[in-house]
This record gives sequence, structure tokens and C-alpha cells, in this order.
Amino acid sequence: MRIIRNLVIVLLALGFLAVNLVFFQVEATEAAVVTQFGQPVNVITSPGLYTKLPDPLQSVVHINTQVQVYNLPQTEFLTANRNNIVLEAYATWQVTDALLFLQTVRDPVSAEIRLADIIASELGTALGQVELGQLVSVDTEQIRLPDMLATVTQGAASRAAAFGFTVTDVRLRQLTFPQANLTSVFQRMRAEREAIARQFRSEGTEQAAQIRAGAEAERSQILADADQEAAEISGQADAEAIAIYAAAYGQDPELYRFLRTLEAYETFIDENTTLILPSDSELLSYLNMGGGVSVTAEIDQTDTTASGDSVSTETSSTPSDSATSVPTPAAQGGNP
Repeated sequence: MRIIRNLVIVLLALGFLAVNLVFFQVEATEAAVVTQFGQPVNVITSPGLYTKLPDPLQSVVHINTQVQVYNLPQTEFLTANRNNIVLEAYATWQVTDALLFLQTVRDPVSAEIRLADIIASELGTALGQVELGQLVSVDTEQIRLPDMLATVTQGAASRAAAFGFTVTDVRLRQLTFPQANLTSVFQRMRAEREAIARQFRSEGTEQAAQIRAGAEAERSQILADADQEAAEISGQADAEAIAIYAAAYGQDPELYRFLRTLEAYETFIDENTTLILPSDSELLSYLNMGGGVSVTAEIDQTDTTASGDSVSTETSSTPSDSATSVPTPAAQGGNP
């Protein structure tokens, strides 16, 4: 009994070992290359359960076909305008030809070594064709970084195809300057921003001057229009006044003349007024009417022959025998 039991155990062990040596499984995320004495004899890319000859006759190499990420170390490059920059990039890559991959690089570690050389070479070539302002700028129209990275990805994928894998994308994690150049770079950036600020201030001052000039011109135009309108209104008013005066004069010339004379008295005669007028002046024709301001008329007989008749009229508050009482507009209440 014991011998049978031991024999069963041995058979089970041999069967399990045989299954492991003959059967193998391929996952959906990998490819398998069956080799015989080190030489590939079969490539399997579909998932499932497969058989092979037991080791050491045949063996299976599993190769990951998922998209993998490789982080490149920080590397210093030179741009087209001779600026040193430090880039930290990463790339995504994927095995496309398991057999070629096994024959050229054999494993992911060797593949990433090749990949680092390829990407560094492509980045150096691409950066040598662009200036720093096309990589980092506030003007989005000048930025060429996405186009440059697309060119690097295409070039790297083309070169990596010879090793059985492809590069699906290249991106930057960090773009900076060497530590020795940071101070000078910041000073240059500061100077550029100050120049831009001065330009903005200059443009603002110019626009302000233009606005002020426009406002002053508009103000002058408005004042000129207002003066013109006022002159027109004043002219119309004067014309209407003249028409009214003419109508009044036509109705009663004597009354019109009398009223105009009183208006003249009110304008230039008060208690301290002294008038020197010819004896035949029309203003004297109404000075002898009524009381009010006393007016003394003195005829200069000595100057009659030489300079014509003249009358010296003095106003005073005390009437005399030779004074003629003259009604003032205030005393008459505006009535003749």
C-alpha cells in the first residue's frame, strides 16, 4: 500500500513538472517567443494556453507589450541662439516586434539605454533649430515647443523601429537654466519686462495726449458754436429792438425822442455830474423841465466868438437864482 501511495505521489509530481515544462500561458499584455537551443522558432502575440517541448529543448521568453514610460535624466542642451538650457524629459514606448526586440536589445533595460541615446540625440538636433523665445514666451504665437516635441517623437519612433519598439510620445517635465546662468537670465528677463512696461507707459501717455487733444478740440468747437449761436441770437434781438424802436418812433417821434433822452439822462447824470455842452444841444432842451437836480447854466461870453456858444452846467443839491430845475428819472418815476 505504501509503495502504491508513493508511486502515485511521484507520478503526480512528474505530471505537474511535465505540465509546467510543456504548457505555458501568454497574457493579453505580452508576447511570447519560443526558442530552441537559443534560436527563436515561434512568436506568439495572442493570449492563451500553448505547448512546447520541455526544457532544455525549448524555452519561452515573455516580452511586455504594454506602453511603458521612461524618464530621461536632466540633460543640458544648446538652443539656436546659443542659450544653455537644462531639460528633464520623459518618453512613452511600446514593443511592436517581439522577435526583432529579442534579437536586438533582448530586455527592457537595454531598450531604455538605446531609447535614452535616441531621444537625447533627437532633442539636441531639434533644440539647435529653435531659439529660447520660441520655447518659453508669453506670446503664444511664437511658441514652437509642441511642434518641436512632435518632431522629436517622430524622429525617435523612426529610429527605434530598428530595435523592435516604437516611441509613442515625448514630453518635457522641466525646462530650466544651468545654475551658473540663472542670475544673468533673471536679470535679462527683468530688463525685458521693464522695457515692455516702459513701452506700455509711453503708449498710454500718447493715447492720453490724443484724448486730451481731442477733448480740447471738441471743447473749442462747442464754445465756437455757442459763441456763434449767441451772436446770432444777439443780432436777432438787436434787430427786433431796432424794429420796435422804429415802430415806436413812427407812432410818436416826439415821445420817442423824449423817452430816449430820459434814458440818456439816467445813464450819465447823477447829483455830482458836470456837463459842458453847446447851447443848442438837444440834451439841454429837457433840462429846464420841473424840479429834481439843480443845474446851473453859465454861458461863456468870451469864448463865443472863438469856439462857438457853450454852456457850463453844474449840478448841485442847493438850487440858486440862476439854476434851472432838472427832473431826474428817479424823481420823475420814469414818466415825462
